Amino acid sequence: METCYFCRKGILEDRKVTVDFRWGDKLIVIEEVPAKVWNECGEKYYSAEVSREMDKIAVERKKEKVIEVPLIRLPATPSALA
Repeated sequence: METCYFCRKGILEDRKVTVDFRWGDKLIVIEEVPAKVWNECGEKYYSAEVSREMDKIAVERKKEKVIEVPLIRLPATPSALA
């Protein structure tokens, strides 16, 4: 049986997921992406073929629709490492 690298437990399931795919300074949202997903922690794995297809989509930049995404910057705070 396979074990998740992160949570070390759970069951690997076939699912269709939505991926926030970053290509350079662009954010592209790709829906209906086939993935293997751990049901315990949500870690996702994509086949090489699916990864190549996402790269191709990002390069071609053909879009079906455009969505608005708010961008919020965290205010200056003391270091989280302190």
